[in-house]
Amino acid sequence: PRQKDRPVAALEAKEGQSRDCWSVAFGNSYNVEERVVAAGYDNGDIKLYDLRTNMIRWETNIRNGVCGLQFDRKDIEMNKLVATTLESQFTVFDMRTYHPKEGYTGQTHKGHQSTVWLARHLPQNRDVWVTGGGNGTVSMWKYKYPVQRSVKDNDGHMKGVAGEVEELQTKNFSTQPIASFDWSADKQGLCVMGAYDQQVRVCIVTKLNSL
Repeated sequence: PRQKDRPVAALEAKEGQSRDCWSVAFGNSYNVEERVVAAGYDNGDIKLYDLRTNMIRWETNIRNGVCGLQFDRKDIEMNKLVATTLESQFTVFDMRTYHPKEGYTGQTHKGHQSTVWLARHLPQNRDVWVTGGGNGTVSMWKYKYPVQRSVKDNDGHMKGVAGEVEELQTKNFSTQPIASFDWSADKQGLCVMGAYDQQVRVCIVTKLNSL
């Protein structure tokens, strides 16, 4: 049972092996029991913690510090996970098919020509999301699923197949990094963002129904 002032779970590294955790995200919350937390670290590690079993479910390394993480939906079975990093990169993982040796399939893409600080999925369409860049730009992307989301390897194990990512639009809003972004769940296209220029911007994105 939960106790006052006590954490529900404590996810700690072994002594002497700790790294700075830069980003976290809830996911896989499709019933009252299942919960995972994805955590991104300064050395490029991504760890998926299963809160039900209190174990690491999966881990990988994408070489650059992980600035942002987000599942396309946190209240469904895991579908996609976007990880944004230093060195102008973000990686999209297909989280539906787990391979016992290679884990989840991911594909890395370039964007912003600077650090990619965050990713935020459109509430009304989980296959569309924006990323915020260190150069003050916001880019919109769309995920296209492959014909087959999984294939069987030579050992008989199912392996995920990464889809394609299309850049829909990029717009510059500031000379400083876009540090935060959120969509309205009620009004499609309505969004708010914060940047290191001490300004908050409220914007509207149109024609999203045509995507």
